Amino acid sequence: MGLNISNETDNLVSVILGIADEMGKKPDIDECIDPKTKYHIINNTYPKEEDCKKEIEKFNEILFKNGVEVLRPNSIPGLDQIFTRDIAFVVENKIFIPEIIESRNREKDGIKYFLDNLDGNEKVIIPKEIKIEGGDIIIHNEFIFIGYSVNTSFKVSRTSLESIEFIQKYFPDKKVMGFELHKNDNDPYESILHLDCAMQPVGKKHIIIHEEGFKNHSDLDTLKKIFGENNMIKIDRTEMFEGYSNIFSINSEMVVSDSTFMRLNKKLKEINIKVEEVYYREISKFGGLFRCSTLPINRI
Repeated sequence: MGLNISNETDNLVSVILGIADEMGKKPDIDECIDPKTKYHIINNTYPKEEDCKKEIEKFNEILFKNGVEVLRPNSIPGLDQIFTRDIAFVVENKIFIPEIIESRNREKDGIKYFLDNLDGNEKVIIPKEIKIEGGDIIIHNEFIFIGYSVNTSFKVSRTSLESIEFIQKYFPDKKVMGFELHKNDNDPYESILHLDCAMQPVGKKHIIIHEEGFKNHSDLDTLKKIFGENNMIKIDRTEMFEGYSNIFSINSEMVVSDSTFMRLNKKLKEINIKVEEVYYREISKFGGLFRCSTLPINRI
């Protein structure tokens, strides 16, 4: 199979797609690790397992239809295993395995069969003191973008400042850039859980971006220089909350997007990107969508 990820939009060959089997009971409010899940518990709109399974299988059908090899985690009863993006991530020909937030760390056991079949030089075990989750890592050819938080007291602070130097060590020829994100454990309209909740490269040169999610204006200036302001598809706080930046590219000319993202889908079609639409509203209630549900293994 081989590991090979150089960006977010090359032709997808293989991916590990999350599952919604045997998710377990609804958490108590004080057990919530993100504000969007908490929001839906408070509003009595917490998703049902059967609905989540149907949505993720529709996503699977789209991937299969487009010739993608899809692997799945082994189910661990009582554990939410939808968001495979965070439990490991591939950059170039290496897979990085982090020590993620304690309540989720067992999710890695679901892909142990895959990790065990890799050579030792393909795997990097990230030290416990370096906090990284895959949703905060966005690869764009010679660039690696990392979303981080200095204030580690938030439950939604999943990636630390130290991660930038750690990743740079493995890729000295790449430009590793850290972007500090706004964090809030209680308000999902004001909190950026991961970098892919605030930005996403799409096509050959465009980027979906929620500018208010970044703490430093200089970071936005950097992204404007890289992508060009005219190539930025800007989304507001409500669209960020809904998950507009968390679509997923099958290749540079095709994305999977939520069928309710009418403004975004129209814009993508205007720039000649085919949009495969899937209703993903129940999955979104956990704070992630298509990108969060996927761990790409190989793109060419």
